[in-house]
Amino acid sequence: MGLLDRFRKRKIIRIKDTGTPMVRYKKSFFHAIDGFVYAVREEHNMIIIVVAAILVIIAGFYFNLSTMEWLFCILVIGMTAASEMINTAIEATIDLAMPQIHPLARIAKDTASTATLLCSITAFVGGCIIFIPKILMLF
Repeated sequence: MGLLDRFRKRKIIRIKDTGTPMVRYKKSFFHAIDGFVYAVREEHNMIIIVVAAILVIIAGFYFNLSTMEWLFCILVIGMTAASEMINTAIEATIDLAMPQIHPLARIAKDTASTATLLCSITAFVGGCIIFIPKILMLF
């Protein structure tokens, strides 16, 4: 009997799996909100991302961005915020599993944070391409 067959016979019930589908969706949604609130409270980079996103949205309305410009801005805001959340989850998991300093733990944490850095650089360069010509036209 394979592993998949054993799993099917012995259904594992997790706390989040109890209730109707709507109850489960609601639980998942509020757990996601809790994760966002934690990240904003505890991760200084997430605060920077939120402030930058607000400034980009305000500037987008001010400069009347095209649909494609809005799509780019929304994509990079979401991509950067999501990568920071994933980075936070990876770091917390590593801290839980490996409380002592270990070279592989450092590599995992550093490369996860590099992913967020790359998303941030992409967002910054794209933002410069979109907004600098519009700002220069004001003068």
